[in-house]
Amino acid sequence: MRGMDLHQRYPALSDLRQRARRRLPRFVWEYLDSGTGTEATKARNRAALDQLGFSPSILHGPQQTNLTRRFLGVDRPLPFGVAPVGMSGLIWSDAERLLARCAAAQGLPYCLSTVASQSPEDLVDDLGAAPWFQLYPPKDPDIRRDLLARAKAAGFAGLVLTVDVPVASRRERQTRSGLTQPPRLTPRLLAQVAMRPTWAMGMAQRGLPHMRTLDKYTAGQTDSLSSTAHVGYLLRTSPDWDYVKWLRDHWDGPLIIKGVMRAEDAAPLEALGVDALWVSNHAGRQFDAALSTIETLPGIRAATRLPLIFDSGIEGGLDILRALALGADFVMLGRAFHFALAALGPRGPAHLIDILRKDLEANMGQLGIPDLTNLPQPLTLPPLNPPFATNRTDTDINTPP
Repeated sequence: MRGMDLHQRYPALSDLRQRARRRLPRFVWEYLDSGTGTEATKARNRAALDQLGFSPSILHGPQQTNLTRRFLGVDRPLPFGVAPVGMSGLIWSDAERLLARCAAAQGLPYCLSTVASQSPEDLVDDLGAAPWFQLYPPKDPDIRRDLLARAKAAGFAGLVLTVDVPVASRRERQTRSGLTQPPRLTPRLLAQVAMRPTWAMGMAQRGLPHMRTLDKYTAGQTDSLSSTAHVGYLLRTSPDWDYVKWLRDHWDGPLIIKGVMRAEDAAPLEALGVDALWVSNHAGRQFDAALSTIETLPGIRAATRLPLIFDSGIEGGLDILRALALGADFVMLGRAFHFALAALGPRGPAHLIDILRKDLEANMGQLGIPDLTNLPQPLTLPPLNPPFATNRTDTDINTPP
């Protein structure tokens, strides 16, 4: 299938999401797509973005669009990258390597999770410029030092401390699916696998994934854990301000704090010497009464001079522009890249990047802006009724595939 054919068949992320749902076993889909609680935060992320509009600008004549962005000292061709997702390899075989390679080829940042199914050492030959390692905070300082040393030795330049997972969330959809960590194929799950032969063949070639980074520290501790309280919770702690200071003292590259949702937390983190803040509500997977991320972004922007990363709810180039216009310096996408992988295999991530690039260019053309500096301020639009745009497919998140 040639590139043009891909755009004809899958012109939007919604198309990739729909195809991914058809190709994944139900328990894998529930792991990828679910939030927590009633999934109100997940819906709020989307609804709040939809209420941000712009006034089109006319008579600018032909223009060349420049999408480059300098972030944390690195020039990037696009203002977005690949966010960490735990156990990516459960969603698609060899997912971390495929995503890292694609990001490297496109010049985008790739962030590997502590609880990924491949370790930092596995990806040494696949990383591009200045990749990031996302740290779920180990309690044991010796394990902490060792993880930092491993990430540095593998070539990871930035360290991302995730602070919005002090405890395991409920993730009821995920729990109902029957998924455990490490995954065990019960008769119920095997029946689902049998209906998804492409996914099954990929897993047969590499075996069911597990959290390879943690193997060194968790021998014999992996039995009988739920999917929301996996082996990583045997090691981690809930970090505090002193934990951030310890990391700043022991990591000599960029230090990013992920999960910031309050403006009052920005100044103390800036004082500790962190290099960037990542505004995120974990895409609605942790706390079902959280504000949408886009609602909190302007206040955090006003409270700090630090660079800001944004995630949660992004579905296209227009959403990226919305976040940049309200003060984000960079945007990261997690679920979206995994929808693309599950939909199209190794071709999927590059196709998603092209979708986002073309969407950015089209919307910037409507606004008459040649580059990403001096974006116009968004306007508040009335709520949509119904609240989902017709271009999105499969919007009933609770309907079984």
